[in-house]
Amino acid sequence: MARPWETGFGAEGGLYRRLRAACAAEWEAYTWHPFVRAIADGTLPLAAFRRYLIQDYLFLIHFARAKALALFKAESVEAMRAKVSDIGAILSETLMHLRYCEGWGISQAEVLATPEAAETVSYTRYVIDRGLAGDILDLEVALAPCTVGYAEVALRIEHDPGRRREGNPYETWIATYAAPGYQALAQAAAARIDALGVSHGGEARFPMLSAIFSEAARLEARFWQMGLDAARGAAPEYEKARR
Repeated sequence: MARPWETGFGAEGGLYRRLRAACAAEWEAYTWHPFVRAIADGTLPLAAFRRYLIQDYLFLIHFARAKALALFKAESVEAMRAKVSDIGAILSETLMHLRYCEGWGISQAEVLATPEAAETVSYTRYVIDRGLAGDILDLEVALAPCTVGYAEVALRIEHDPGRRREGNPYETWIATYAAPGYQALAQAAAARIDALGVSHGGEARFPMLSAIFSEAARLEARFWQMGLDAARGAAPEYEKARR
């Protein structure tokens, strides 16, 4: 029996689900990474989440740039209008993200003074490079693991038997991506991959598109791992924060 996160995005037989299935191992490593499982049960060290939050802000800046590139590469005026909306939403999200960081004791000055981690650089530049080298389908495929993947992560957490709700310090983060609004956004992104696959020769290009999707998923997993790596030796700080 198919699980909700396996069938909730993209059409059966469509390009999105085919890309996801073609990199099953990389996708599992990304969407059910130890970082994600620790968010689900509330045991993620604070140092790991703080590191992730700061780098996620820096990621968003380049995500907006990638969307701007998608505006340039867009196949129609209608698609261009959608990208303008996306860019505005992401830039507004950067402001909300800074306020969210403050709730975790991370000042705006600290966020802005932090350099990009190697994992942030490698992921964001890979996405932009795929967009510069290819067309709108190449770019959208490189972006999809982020947009759709986070929605899948939230669904997996919500259906996890070990899911902790009461007292989970990461409940607001989970709720953001499990919310109907974000789930609808992810569904639209998967549907766009399916549509572009038909209009832009996705079948003939599948091996290359699959390689792009797989690499983006791998880099997403590395982004989670970056947070865990920052938490090594930081357990006392986490326990102090929990008390």
